[in-house]
Amino acid sequence: MTFKEIYGHEKPVAILRSAMAKNRIAHAYLFYGTEGVGKRTTASVFARALNCEEENPPCDACRSCRKAERNTHPDIVTITAEGQFIKIGAIKELQEQMKFRPREGSRRVLIMPAADRMNAAAANALLKTLEEPSAGNILLLTTSRPHALPMTILSRCQHLRFTPLPRETVARFLREKESLEAAAAEALAASSGGSIGKALEMNREDYLTLRNGILEHLAEENPADPLQRLAFAGRFGTEREVILERLHILRTCYRDALVFRETRETERLIFRDRAGVIRTLAGRLPGRELLTSIAAVEAAMSAIDQNANKSLTLEALMIKLA
Repeated sequence: MTFKEIYGHEKPVAILRSAMAKNRIAHAYLFYGTEGVGKRTTASVFARALNCEEENPPCDACRSCRKAERNTHPDIVTITAEGQFIKIGAIKELQEQMKFRPREGSRRVLIMPAADRMNAAAANALLKTLEEPSAGNILLLTTSRPHALPMTILSRCQHLRFTPLPRETVARFLREKESLEAAAAEALAASSGGSIGKALEMNREDYLTLRNGILEHLAEENPADPLQRLAFAGRFGTEREVILERLHILRTCYRDALVFRETRETERLIFRDRAGVIRTLAGRLPGRELLTSIAAVEAAMSAIDQNANKSLTLEALMIKLA
């Protein structure tokens, strides 16, 4: 894969290519932005480019690039979490490797996805490495939660922000790489929040069925029937990630209804392929109630993200929405 094959992110890619052309490469980079937006992909391409044997790297054809494609390049190392955290043992192993010259390439590139998952001991150990960088070693940290990293680490990295991609870019990726029909690609891109990774997660048969079911329930429900609301809560499942996905859909429904109520413009909708249902919901609920509903769903998402009791949180949410 080459820089040209990265969808969007022209600015960070241009910065990386300029640094290579001028031979002014930082010893550590922090790629941060929405989860699934392309940080790790860009880090992988940059790592290949730093060790490519041709003049316009990465070429995808030289020995180094072919090894990187097969994940067998000895000088491109990925540090991943062991369970929930990246532990100090992984950092110490990294430090041992950095004592020696790269085996084959001109630089050893160490990629750490989800760097915010380092525990305190690992972060402190990494700080020593960042304070005393060794020649020939490049660290690439990626995270969707830069605020979770210690300021001492943040201050010793060059930051590259990866913003959410335009809807059209995500849809183009889905058409070209996943061979989706235009309508399906557009619907998933609209729901992805500018994240190709999120769109790929949603690219399954049941997602649009799930989304449409929630939309239709909101449009048809009887707000005065609390039992109907509680039954609706039971459809959200018991697994944390499953519940959060459904709550995200619910929040987007209310968001779209509020946007349409205020603007009457379907082009501003995320679920614009279901504009008719959104129009019905917007006509039934006043703007103040839509704002309150959005806030209630966000509070429930935050609570579940912090391991609150799932059933009680969902039942309390449905009572508030009623």
